[in-house]
Amino acid sequence: MKEIEKLERKEKLSYIELDNIFTGYLNNKIDDEEMTKVLKLICKNDLTDEETINLTDIFIKSGQTLPINISFVDKHSTGGVGDKTTLIVLPILASLGVRISKMSGKALEYTGGTIDKLDSIGVKTSLTKEEFYNAIGETNMVISCQTDNLCPLDKKVYALRDVTGTTKSIPLIASSIMSKKIASGAGKILIDIKVGKGALIENKKQAKRLANLMIKIGNKYDRKVICMLTRMDNPLGSNIGNRLEIEEAIDILKNHKNNDLRTLAVEMASIMYAFNKNCTIDKARENVIRVLKNNDAYNKLISYIEFEGGKIEDSKDEPIEIKSLKSGYVKSINSRIIGETSMLLGAGRINKDDKIDYDAGVVLVKNVGDYVKTGDVICKLYGKEIPYNKIYEAYKFSIIKPFKKNIIIKVIE
Repeated sequence: MKEIEKLERKEKLSYIELDNIFTGYLNNKIDDEEMTKVLKLICKNDLTDEETINLTDIFIKSGQTLPINISFVDKHSTGGVGDKTTLIVLPILASLGVRISKMSGKALEYTGGTIDKLDSIGVKTSLTKEEFYNAIGETNMVISCQTDNLCPLDKKVYALRDVTGTTKSIPLIASSIMSKKIASGAGKILIDIKVGKGALIENKKQAKRLANLMIKIGNKYDRKVICMLTRMDNPLGSNIGNRLEIEEAIDILKNHKNNDLRTLAVEMASIMYAFNKNCTIDKARENVIRVLKNNDAYNKLISYIEFEGGKIEDSKDEPIEIKSLKSGYVKSINSRIIGETSMLLGAGRINKDDKIDYDAGVVLVKNVGDYVKTGDVICKLYGKEIPYNKIYEAYKFSIIKPFKKNIIIKVIE
């Protein structure tokens, strides 16, 4: 088709031409093979900001939209290994009286998806418009997947990107995220842009471009958008895998852990509370820490899980223990290798229709900065048997304790 030929020649596409391609795919006039070619050309040749804004609008108009509600706040992450901040931030805010909605997705490649995590404990995430508002009315929070009504085009494209190596295009990331946020009616949006080896965005330059592009899209639709650039060279937290990540989120909410995951979640919740309640960040942080310490946030998560029919059960599988071949301080843990290992164990999808093993994943016993002796258990693997020698490549050691970097690189608004 002529639109694909224009993409091959790196020529700019009009709104109508983009609509012909993408709405054509939604209506089955373009098959997976042709669409994969389109996505790969976009990854290779890029899109202009104008084309990206037009594509976002096409995604939005492919289905139903909820009216903008300035009191609704939303958050999104571009995807990282071990990122379960949604499961911590939302109950914190909901317990503070902030009404918060979150439209989430499934896993992309080796990065986890919030919907898969909630599916692992039976939480209902496919919601009608009425169920969406009922959950907010009862619990102040709601997490839903993309339905056939909200951004169905993005849902279909998202699934294809996951299995075709086309997840890293900045225009496709921006259009996917912002179309869901706008369609779900949130008036204020926090975007967590992961940067590093275990993220879709691997350097700060790309991250800043993505942040500015999403803020630009937000402005067009009268949304307040704040972007955080956060590190994803090492996994976030210790648990990677669906049910395992639920367990770690609960540990944070019960004050059983104090790590980078907690630090990031507290800061996210504080920023969102501050710009929702129009207070200082220090006052917001004070309130956030209070509902963590008194278990209000933990109780809110449990009440939401129960409201949506979920049930928390510990994993019963016996793990394979990986023991260190070296001594020294853990200097770094390659997020990508850990994420890919978790996926191979069964926690993610290699092919479009793969079923996930919700108990599968990796638990890091030793983290960056910890001292390890030869023979110490450094991590545990849950799931199917796989060649696990590659896991040793993820761990780098040093005779000197490494300097700890701040998890948050920059906040852009």
